[in-house]
Amino acid sequence: MKLPETVFDPPFRVTRTSHVVMEVKDLAASTAFYTRVLGLVLTEQNGDRAYLRGIEEACHHSLVLKRADKPACARVGFRVYQEDDLDRAAKYFAARKCETAFVDAPHQSRTLHVTDPFGFLWEFCVRMDVVPRMLTDFQNYRGGAVLRLDHVQVLTPDVEAANTFYMALGFRCTEYIVNEAGMITATFLQRKGNTHDLVFVRSTGPRIHHFAFMTPDSHTLVHACDTAGQLGYGASVERGPGRHGPGHALYTYFRDPDGHRVELCNTTYQTIDPELEPTRWDRSGGQVIAEWGLPAQRVWYEEATPFAGATLTAPNPALKRLSLEQYLDKPREPSEQNRTV
Repeated sequence: MKLPETVFDPPFRVTRTSHVVMEVKDLAASTAFYTRVLGLVLTEQNGDRAYLRGIEEACHHSLVLKRADKPACARVGFRVYQEDDLDRAAKYFAARKCETAFVDAPHQSRTLHVTDPFGFLWEFCVRMDVVPRMLTDFQNYRGGAVLRLDHVQVLTPDVEAANTFYMALGFRCTEYIVNEAGMITATFLQRKGNTHDLVFVRSTGPRIHHFAFMTPDSHTLVHACDTAGQLGYGASVERGPGRHGPGHALYTYFRDPDGHRVELCNTTYQTIDPELEPTRWDRSGGQVIAEWGLPAQRVWYEEATPFAGATLTAPNPALKRLSLEQYLDKPREPSEQNRTV
């Protein structure tokens, strides 16, 4: 499949991935994990919700934890430039028979809720309450000392359709993965000028695979793992440290007390200039998808958080991916160990 052309004058202007709203069973346990291990700042806790942000972030929240009976992703939030972008977004989605509604969301300006054609639950807003930036409060750095929310990776059985839909909204493809049959199995889309804000991967969906925060450096990323071990969260370190091929980021993945997956990463690169073409990763050519690090466990590929109330659909056929269990059962040459992602 040929990628669509980049749209530089979209119907409305998204600026970046802004925040995620995750439903959790034990609000206190989840808040402790995110503040003590990952190092997020607790901006406010009010009733059944906790609002958190990274130390670089000056807006009220990038992660909302919401108490619920079972874990789910309630919403993924995006920012748009101005109020007329919000109105144009509402008209755009409504014209495509998507469910839309304007709602009052605490600490956000007028907020638009959207259920897109693929079952993803988004919300769009222009502004948030402003709070003190904690970047120079070095004595309060904890765990992973996360800076800011960087991206979300979501799962859908139809990556090509989702990619086409969102490239029409001005998202730019920076990298993509093609399997042996020539099918696009993952696309990396950005709005803020680095490698990705929104990643689509072919799998059962709609689900959120992970949301990712940037860390100051590789030492801090490892320090988060050490902190997890010291505080009794050692089993929450699911994958890594390692280095991705696509995006080039150093990474470690954690599972929070409800099983939600969160990535700490750094060292993504700049992709602002309009002449830059997407990077193609072709598994049939033997490209190494992970520069180093062991393959992921089977659960990393299979488990993810559903969007609240979603009906899940599996892709047909399912993708074949090399898991850590398969790798250990049948050792391969080092150059082959991470080709299937």
